[in-house]
Amino acid sequence: MFNGILWLMKTGAPWRDLPGEFGPWQSVYGRFMHWTALEVWQAILKILSAEADKEAAIIDASFAKVHQHGTGAKGGTSNRQLGKAKAA
Repeated sequence: MFNGILWLMKTGAPWRDLPGEFGPWQSVYGRFMHWTALEVWQAILKILSAEADKEAAIIDASFAKVHQHGTGAKGGTSNRQLGKAKAA
């Protein structure tokens, strides 16, 4: 179960895409939610962060793409000029 949860966190895949080798996705999800309610994850992170090597810090460069309809008002942003306000 733990490896299944780690696989999901690493890949970002939906629960339903969990490979069968980790067991039924519903069982893994249920265990994840139970551990979340018991604050197991917070305890694990607290222990790991106390033993962290602060000289080997890693900066994550992840980003989230915006859906094509979330780029602006009608017509998008491609026809706008930078630095110029639109006349009212």
